[in-house]
Amino acid sequence: MVKLFEINGNHCYTVNPHVEKNVFLTKEPDTEPLPLYEDIKDLLPRPVWDGHDSALKCYGKVWEIAFSNLRLPKKEAKFVSSFIDTAFNGFLFMWDSAFIMMFARYASRVFDFQKTLDNFYSRQHRDGFICREMLETDALDNWSRDDPCSTGPNVLPWAEWEYYTQTGDMDRLSKVFDPLIAYHKWLMDNRTWQDGTYWSCGNACGMDNLPRTQPGYDEESHHSFMSWIDTCAQQYLSADVIIKMGEVLGRDGETDFLKAEKDSLYRLINEKMWDEETGFYYDKLRDGTLSRVKTVAPFWTMISGIATEDRARRMVTEHLTNENEFWRPNKVPALSMDHPWYQALFGYWCGGVWAPANYMILRGLEKYGYYDVAREMAVAYHDYAVKVFEKKGTVYEYYSPELPYNNSGKPDFVGWGGIAPVAVLFEYVFGIKSNAKDRRITWRVGCIERHGIENYPMGDFTVDLMCEARASEDERPVITVRSPVPVEVEVIWNGERLIL
Repeated sequence: MVKLFEINGNHCYTVNPHVEKNVFLTKEPDTEPLPLYEDIKDLLPRPVWDGHDSALKCYGKVWEIAFSNLRLPKKEAKFVSSFIDTAFNGFLFMWDSAFIMMFARYASRVFDFQKTLDNFYSRQHRDGFICREMLETDALDNWSRDDPCSTGPNVLPWAEWEYYTQTGDMDRLSKVFDPLIAYHKWLMDNRTWQDGTYWSCGNACGMDNLPRTQPGYDEESHHSFMSWIDTCAQQYLSADVIIKMGEVLGRDGETDFLKAEKDSLYRLINEKMWDEETGFYYDKLRDGTLSRVKTVAPFWTMISGIATEDRARRMVTEHLTNENEFWRPNKVPALSMDHPWYQALFGYWCGGVWAPANYMILRGLEKYGYYDVAREMAVAYHDYAVKVFEKKGTVYEYYSPELPYNNSGKPDFVGWGGIAPVAVLFEYVFGIKSNAKDRRITWRVGCIERHGIENYPMGDFTVDLMCEARASEDERPVITVRSPVPVEVEVIWNGERLIL
């Protein structure tokens, strides 16, 4: 049954029934003192990498900054949980916070950074809307719901699923299901064209100044009457993840509409937004033609699983690893090098190398089996971040695609600046990933130096993982695993798979 409520006496919005189950709307604010880095640093995961002292110092600096950015919730802001500040301008940003969780989850045993996202759910409107940018000191959304810039990108479900995989926390999964499904439905109702594809704008998609809109429309604030490839793929990913959540929670009967949307988006994206001539997905223009502007946005079709195997291959071999497009010395720029707006320095999204885009691409490469490409990309990206750290002593909002000793954007940006020194180091340079729920670790050994992670989190316990030094990549690795409970470790090396 449709329910209505009034705002200011005259504006009525439907009440999403899932919002009525949103437990964060009535949660009491946290009051516990925040942990100090000096007190807890020995409890964090400890990477070991012989001969790479700068990388280890950079890793430590990330956590030092992260813990300095913790904040208690203010009642006047209607925040309910302690959180990590976005480190930008006193507002909490939706997609920044979601990507911060991609590395911060490794410290969840010390401080539950994931609770940062609680504050978006606690400010959810009754119809499911969540503003993408919220003042931390007052209960004000920075954008009206009707503004094209008001919300997005919808990566909250992905961030929550990653946390669940890392920790096995079923209790949190059950709590976030309702606000996530309500938010997805709001986007379906308010950000789609007649054919079911989604629209966005530069601010709402997070990549502010990319040259995606048509002449006469502002690239930051107008949708240009386009179907936006990244937003469509993100909604497909959101639907896919929420369906999985429903299955785990025994609430799969509530996600039938998402199953239908997945089928529709898969068809629309592959039929209407793929260009066979150039081998790439693009934004679809108002007249049905494609933009042919090459950005990182279409790579969302890989992490979401929309791209067919052949189309993913073409995107990787013809574009991602093309030195005249995305495969620059620091990998990868948000805008292809062959575009006239591309800049090697201070281009913001028009050439900058950004943590959220890179992490998304790495996960997509992994999904389609391009492990070697992912590792090469990750090593280059991590190396550039460390080189800047050696010169400047900190991490930045984004990096140059060409110049390893130059930095761009805000310094001390932790913020998603922690992704390269932590998540990329663990998952792609070292090659270590885990599923706490199944007590399983996969280790794709690539480094030849002695390396590993002590105090690696596996839900409610930790393990120590160590690989001894090797003379070459061809030498068989010697692995040591120490765990208080049985865990399965799959070691992948030189085409072999070993189970420990």
